[in-house]
Amino acid sequence: MTKKQRLDAFHKLGDYLRSDDRELRQVIELAYRNNPWFTIENTRRSVEAIALYLSMDELQNWLAPYPFDTDTDKTVGLVLAGNIPLVGFHDILCVLASGFNVQVKTAAVDPALTPHLLAKLQEIEPGFTRKIQVTDRLANFDLVIATGSDNSSRYFNHYFGHKPHIIRKNRNSVAILSGTENAEELRRLGTDIFDYFGLGCRSVSKLFIPVDYDPSIFFEGIAAFGDVINHHKYANNYDYNKSIYLINGDQHYDNGFLLLKPDERSASPLAALYLETYPSTEKLLTRLNELAPQLQCVVSKEPLLVTTPVVRFGESQQPALDDYADGVNTLDFLAAHR
Repeated sequence: MTKKQRLDAFHKLGDYLRSDDRELRQVIELAYRNNPWFTIENTRRSVEAIALYLSMDELQNWLAPYPFDTDTDKTVGLVLAGNIPLVGFHDILCVLASGFNVQVKTAAVDPALTPHLLAKLQEIEPGFTRKIQVTDRLANFDLVIATGSDNSSRYFNHYFGHKPHIIRKNRNSVAILSGTENAEELRRLGTDIFDYFGLGCRSVSKLFIPVDYDPSIFFEGIAAFGDVINHHKYANNYDYNKSIYLINGDQHYDNGFLLLKPDERSASPLAALYLETYPSTEKLLTRLNELAPQLQCVVSKEPLLVTTPVVRFGESQQPALDDYADGVNTLDFLAAHR
C-alpha cells in the first residue's frame, strides 16, 4: 500500500466516526454494556476527538516529514490500555499510517470498540486485511509498544525488553490555579478533571493553589459536574475514599461529589484530587520540573517554562496528532526501526 492509500483509508474512517451510523451507535452501546466506565457520552467524546484529527490535511501534515511512502514487512506488537474508550487508537494510527504490520492486544475491558474500528478500517481499505491482526498473545513481532501501569511495566520490560520498544507507565496531569480564574475558566477545568471520570493519563489528578486560596471558589466553579456522583462506580469510589479520610482523620474538603486532600503525591485516587500550595511562581516551576517524569501535561491559564507540555483549561483531553504519550515521539521511534 502507498502512503496515499493508507491516509485515504483513515480519512474515510474519520468520515464514518463523524456520521450517525447505526452500526457505530450499536457498538458504542455494546461497549457500555461490557464496561460501565465506557458511558455512551464518554465514548462519543473519544470518537469525536479522534475524528477531528482524521482529516486529510491533518494527516498529511503530520506524516510529511517522514519517509513512509512504502510498506514494510516488519510487525509492531501493541499492548493497549483500557482506562478510557479507544485510548490506544493513536498507537494503531501511528503504526499503520507508517506502513508497518500490527498485532493488537486489546484490553479485556474493551472487547468491542477497538476491534470494530479495525474491522471497519479493513472494510474501507482491504489492503489492511493482511496488515492487521487482533490477538490475545503477541508473537513474531519486531517492535513493541506497550501501555500499562507501573506494575505492568516491569512485566513488559521482562518479556519485551529484548526488542526495540516503547513501554509506558502511570502518568497523571496537574492543574495550576492562580486565584484569578473566572467562573468559565473553572468550568472548563472541570472537563479536564471529570471527562472519562478522571481515569485518563491526561486527567487532572492534582491542583496547585496559592497559599491563601479558598477551595470553595474552586468548588463553586465546578458545581455543574455534580451529576457525576450518579454513576454508581464513581460514587462507590467517592464513598470509599471519603470513609478512609474520615477514619484516618485526614484533612480534606468535600463538596458532595469530589474530595480535595492536601498531599504531595501527584496520582490521586478516583473521585479525589490532591492539593499542594505554592508560595511563589519560582517555587512552583521548580516543583513541576521535579514531578515531570510523572506528568502527562500541565493545565494552566498562563504559559509556564516547564519541561512538561502545558495546555489551557478545558484542553487536556483534546491531544493533537503530535501530542505523544509520555513525550516520546512514536513516529520517530518507528522511523528509526523500519
